[in-house]
This record gives sequence, structure tokens and C-alpha cells, in this order.
Amino acid sequence: MRETAEGTWEHRPGRREVVNDMANGTTLEREQIMDALRQCYDPEIPINIVDLGLIYDVQHDDAGNVAVKMTLTSQSCPAAQQIPAQVKTKIGSIAGVGDVKVDIVWDPEWNPSMISESGKQTLGLVEPT
Repeated sequence: MRETAEGTWEHRPGRREVVNDMANGTTLEREQIMDALRQCYDPEIPINIVDLGLIYDVQHDDAGNVAVKMTLTSQSCPAAQQIPAQVKTKIGSIAGVGDVKVDIVWDPEWNPSMISESGKQTLGLVEPT
């Protein structure tokens, strides 16, 4: 669910959801996934895709499989293949992650109000606090 620009997905700041992967002896934490997503960028915009507001939902199961629901800035985005591939690569590199599924959705349609406050500051859209 997307409720505000800062409160994206069902992720709640400070909430640590843990998945144990006993077969590999690793523990997958939701924040690891979010950190990986913060390393993904639209090559035309100098802020990560989380702060850009492209991530709508992130889920993972006990087996370490991850599902990301995201959008792009437009349906004609030139990086439409590159960004989801980055997401899969970055999340897939986390110990304990199994399959990574990325779904691109267009509802709700992305708009600049979805950019986080820090992203707006980086882009010069608001004064630094």
C-alpha cells in the first residue's frame, strides 16, 4: 500500500522483519533488501529509486524469495529494462536471498510528489532542513 511519499509500501521505519534461511545459515532482514534498493538508480536522475518513490511494495518469504512491486517515472522510460535488472542484481547479491521477482505496475501512476524529502532536497526542489 502506498499512503504517503515517505510511508511507502507496508514497510514501517524501525520494523525489522527477519527471515531465517537455515539451509544456508543466514538470516535475511527486510532492511537489507531496502539497503540494496537504495543502491539502484534511474541513470537520468541522481537519487536512488527508493527516494524517487518508485518502490510500492517489498515482500519476502521464509525461503528468502523476494517480490518487489515498483513503477517507473513513465511508461516510456528509457531505463525500463535497466532499472528492474539492477533491482534483481542488487537484491540477488544478498546472502539468503532465493528468487527475486520484480513486477512493474502503473497504478498508482508515479508523480513528483512521491519523491522523499531527502530526494527533493538532492534535486533542489525544497530547501534543506
